[in-house]
Amino acid sequence: MSKDRELTNVLISKVPDIDVDARTDNSSDMSSKTSVHLVEGTKPVHPVLWNLMIIAGVMIYGSYTILIHLCEVDGKLPFSSASTVFVTEVMKLIISITLYNTETHTEKFSIPTWRFIAPFAVPAILYCMTNNLGVHIQLQMDPATYQVLSNLKILSTGLLYRIIIKRPVSGIQWVALGMLAAAGACNGYGGLMSKPGEMSASVIHITVLGLCMILVYSFLSGLAGVYSEYILKGKYEMSIHIQNSLLYIFGVILNGSIWFFGCLHDGEGFNLFKGYSIYTWMVVIFQAVIGLIMSGIMKHASNITRLFLISCAMLVATALSVIVFHLQLNVYFCVAFVLVAIALFLYHRN
Repeated sequence: MSKDRELTNVLISKVPDIDVDARTDNSSDMSSKTSVHLVEGTKPVHPVLWNLMIIAGVMIYGSYTILIHLCEVDGKLPFSSASTVFVTEVMKLIISITLYNTETHTEKFSIPTWRFIAPFAVPAILYCMTNNLGVHIQLQMDPATYQVLSNLKILSTGLLYRIIIKRPVSGIQWVALGMLAAAGACNGYGGLMSKPGEMSASVIHITVLGLCMILVYSFLSGLAGVYSEYILKGKYEMSIHIQNSLLYIFGVILNGSIWFFGCLHDGEGFNLFKGYSIYTWMVVIFQAVIGLIMSGIMKHASNITRLFLISCAMLVATALSVIVFHLQLNVYFCVAFVLVAIALFLYHRN
């Protein structure tokens, strides 16, 4: 073994949390040169608490679209999406700063350089787009359809994982991704067959605009998730609360600006909480909590865990739609649901 190889192995042995393939064949050498290796996170809390957090995330994520539909007044949302996202970002920022102050720090806090801060603007912009888009999508489809088609995030995330992080995708996983695409096409076709007068939360439906919006939403959400995991784990030794705070500061500025200029355009004053109801406040609080949970998952686990949470939320959203809105399922939705379930099993078993 060459001296370079010996030195490399010594360095690797001193950083056990780095995901490095230690095989000595030529193909692995080539892979190690092209792959982006991220720190494999360790759970920050007891496994029981971690699992409870995942379960809570499933319930919160699954209830999001239900709550948005409960906010509707005459088929429209009475509040500004930028307002709710802005308030959510402020809430997450306050929580992150508070949690950081409760930690024990051995080193004096120093303000990060702009070169370090700037990359956090990228996911902030992406999340600003997806969070606002996610609210308006609800008017274009029923809650269950939204949750099923949201699993297209797995398709975009899998492809982006392969392109950006160079993480390999197995043959079975490619099959699973293909099944997700087929499920999306099936569910979309069944939803487009609904008549305009039948478009309500109690009927499976989707508009052409909604189909386009969910495709854009899924791609941007997948990109945001992959990029966020990359920068969170890129500085794994840094407190997640500092990293979150940097992300949320950009989110506050972006969404606050959108809300402010929207008010100037409407000329209806600057009432931040205009149109808010108890359901709107539940959306804001739940979104703040799920945002913190998702960042913890991407820091200490991976996007695969995040996608597993999203896929399980599909069951919660469908069940709540049937209970709350007496949703009438059609055959296309059922076929899509089964395809998604099989695809998720195949994708996550690898």
